[in-house]
Amino acid sequence: MATMKVLGESGIFAKIGKRNLVLICAVLFIGLAVYLNYMWFSDAAEPTGNIGYGENNNLAGGTAEPEDENVSGTTTPDTDSYFTSAQLSRQQARDEALQVLQTVLANAQALDETKEQALADISAIAGEIEHESNVEALVVAKGFEDCVAVINGEKASVIVKSAEELLPSQVAQITEIVYQQTGILPVNLNIIRK
Repeated sequence: MATMKVLGESGIFAKIGKRNLVLICAVLFIGLAVYLNYMWFSDAAEPTGNIGYGENNNLAGGTAEPEDENVSGTTTPDTDSYFTSAQLSRQQARDEALQVLQTVLANAQALDETKEQALADISAIAGEIEHESNVEALVVAKGFEDCVAVINGEKASVIVKSAEELLPSQVAQITEIVYQQTGILPVNLNIIRK
């Protein structure tokens, strides 16, 4: 009992405060949510449709079969809805994260350090949104029907709609676009054909 009383009066709770501890946990939860969102998108077609530089390099002799292609070689309606739903899911996750971070900033009792971290997280999310938008627009400008880019820190996944296998020149174009827009190295990039 004496230990609990000491922790409550002069320990971590007294220095940080319960409310600020909850805010710190909320910021950590946001980070976890963004990470899980990235993992969910990057594992969508990894075993068979991933083409990129790194441990999943399919250009070295293996071929990947498209997941959403029927026998005639045309894409199915599921492919079209995949890109729309992926972009909506990504936007909803980001909106929820930004809402929680805005709540942290609006709380007058939050520590300055917590507010600074929330501002840094908001800035990082805004940068990722801008980079994803730029990558998607430039990849579509190179002739792909559709594209979804998912950027999380120093890693990225780019999912492109293509009825045929990606040529090495197309992979190089996408890699160059991602590197120029984000600075993400090719080893941290997964290019997935859907």
